[in-house]
Amino acid sequence: MNREIEKLIQNIEKIIIGKRSSIICVIAAMLSEGHILIEDVPGVGKTRLVSSLASSVDGHFNRIQLTPDIMPSDIVGFSMIDPKTKEMTYKTGAAMCNFLLADEINRASPKAQSSLLEVMEEHQISLDGKTMPLPAPFMVLATQNPVETYGTYHLPEAQMDRFMMKISMGYPSPEEEFDILTRSETNSFSGKLEAVMTVNDIMNHIEAVKQVKCTDSVKQYIVNLLNATRTSDLIKLGASPRAGIALLKAAKAFAYISGRDYAVPDDVKTMTSVVIPHRLMLSPKGKSAFGNAESVMEEVSHNVAAPLQ
Repeated sequence: MNREIEKLIQNIEKIIIGKRSSIICVIAAMLSEGHILIEDVPGVGKTRLVSSLASSVDGHFNRIQLTPDIMPSDIVGFSMIDPKTKEMTYKTGAAMCNFLLADEINRASPKAQSSLLEVMEEHQISLDGKTMPLPAPFMVLATQNPVETYGTYHLPEAQMDRFMMKISMGYPSPEEEFDILTRSETNSFSGKLEAVMTVNDIMNHIEAVKQVKCTDSVKQYIVNLLNATRTSDLIKLGASPRAGIALLKAAKAFAYISGRDYAVPDDVKTMTSVVIPHRLMLSPKGKSAFGNAESVMEEVSHNVAAPLQ
């Protein structure tokens, strides 16, 4: 494994216990300039994972607690008249940062959710005829609770497609939960993590990920996976070309984290489960037979032969 990335993972694991795979996914999304949606029940550490990453990196971190009364201007900012100069000035919103935690994103109104579309896709804010680029790197880390439906607004497909990955942390094992209880007694979760990586370090890693080699056979494997989602009778809406780009980037990032400068089919297989399912819309047959997109994607991918290298 890449030494600097391993150091970052170990720093986050001082707070997040037993969730190395989730940590790696978040870091892979960061290194491939993508965004991540963390969907799980309350109390499993979604927000703590995001804040731990932000504390471990010396970047500008903003958090916005999304509720139905949040306005787009709270996210992207607004223009107002400066009383001294009598000119319009731009007041920054929460999105003007390196890491934006959008907590409980499905509680925001559709109007507020739509304000994130340009921010996530083009890394810029257009307001009153002006375009303001966001700082690099820029990443949206959103959380949502899949259990509650009262007072929530389902994310549209266009919004879901802009998240490179969707992960679920899951409950800890009994041994991990015992460790959590022991640490909570000594308040060891309340301490602030020291930054082990700068923004410049992240940008260097991002550029290094772009240089990771990927053979034509691995790219063809990704194409075959995408086509399989579009032709399966279990799926009504298959993966988009954006999903293929995201899967390629995620596979290269996972290879880099693993300490390699080349991607292999296993990298694609590992990332498929977090990159593709949330973009799919199941057919009635898929819903009745498998229940969720993750199981359907696992079934579909079994029928796609992986290259030897």
